[in-house]
Amino acid sequence: MDSNNKTALIAIGGNSLIKTGERGTLDEQFKNALDTARNIVKMVQRGWKVVITHGNGPQVGAALIRSERASSEVYTHTLDMCVATTQSEIGYLLQRAFYQSLKEVNLNLPVTVVPTMVVVDPNDPAFKNPTKPIGPFYDRKTAEERQKKLGWNIVEDANRGWRRVVPSPEPLDIVEFDVIKSLVESGVVTIALGGGGIPVYFNNGKIIGCEAVIDKDRSSALLASKLGVDLFLISTATDYVYLDFKKTTRKPLTKMTSDEAEKYLAEGHFPAGSMGPKIESAIRYLRNGGKQVLITSYEFIEDGLEGKAGTQILL
Repeated sequence: MDSNNKTALIAIGGNSLIKTGERGTLDEQFKNALDTARNIVKMVQRGWKVVITHGNGPQVGAALIRSERASSEVYTHTLDMCVATTQSEIGYLLQRAFYQSLKEVNLNLPVTVVPTMVVVDPNDPAFKNPTKPIGPFYDRKTAEERQKKLGWNIVEDANRGWRRVVPSPEPLDIVEFDVIKSLVESGVVTIALGGGGIPVYFNNGKIIGCEAVIDKDRSSALLASKLGVDLFLISTATDYVYLDFKKTTRKPLTKMTSDEAEKYLAEGHFPAGSMGPKIESAIRYLRNGGKQVLITSYEFIEDGLEGKAGTQILL
């Protein structure tokens, strides 16, 4: 893929920071961030201008637990504040990782983190129907105990255990869009929209934070559309998008159209707790004027750009 003066939005998933089976220590997270950054820097070497967005499910869950357990000694954090703190926490890890990765290949480019607010509707039905999983996985007994003690809403997630769920309203606009656009056009490696963005709404000229978490793939699709990027790259835990994933009949998809993706989604191939939001977001981006989506694991980004790995989705 010719990359002269092309732009890409790269939405990195949880496996880019905390892999299955890891405790999620800061050392583990930095090592994983460095592995991810090194693969994205290969794109930068080819001339791509990039903006990186990221999830924060485990981190925001940990931030909430810290806040709750320390509530008798220090002030607590609301959910929007936890999103804000994890944007800085993860952004800092990624910023260090990108600086190191760029230096390793003798590229002298600035790297910056943009704490990002995303506008939502305070009357969005999502606030009455929490669905977004955050934090660690629990066995059912532990999750139910936390439900009773802390008032959590819980759900079984992707057959890996039980998690807390919170409201996930629709992203409508990005407050810092002009700043992000200017940085990306200037060639700055830009890390933004962490955790889907800090959910806010406007009320008589004031910005009000919300107790919610926005799906990072949906807000990434919104930012990708508004920026008009040439490539929306979704980095996830698998090398391809699969039909019948986790079944003996599973089949990797190398290419599909947005119509085919919508058909497979309706047939139940892409569960809500895993690939579903990524496919929905890919469709949104393409139908809002987007050019190309690539879904793959960060290890296969370079091969994916050459059509040797990953799933390409076109309009």
